[in-house]
Amino acid sequence: MERIIQSTFQLGKALQTCRKEQKISQKKLAEISGLLEKTISALENTPEKSTVKSLFKLLSSLDIEIALRRKNTVRCEKTEW
Repeated sequence: MERIIQSTFQLGKALQTCRKEQKISQKKLAEISGLLEKTISALENTPEKSTVKSLFKLLSSLDIEIALRRKNTVRCEKTEW
C-alpha cells in the first residue's frame, strides 16, 4: 500500500502500521534488522531523532521502500486571483 508522508510524525506512524500489518513485534523486528528494540521504538515515535542508516535497516527488514516525487500542486495564474 502506498502512503503519502509529509512529516516525521506520519513517518513514524507509517512504520508502525507496516510492522503491525506484518504481525511483527518490535522485539522480533530488532532481531531481524540487527537494531536495538529501543531504536525500533524511536523510529516509530520520534523518527526525527533517528539516523538515516537505522531507517534504511528498518525499511529493508520490513521489505518496504521510499519513493520520492513532486507534490501534486495546482498553480494558479495571477489573473485568477
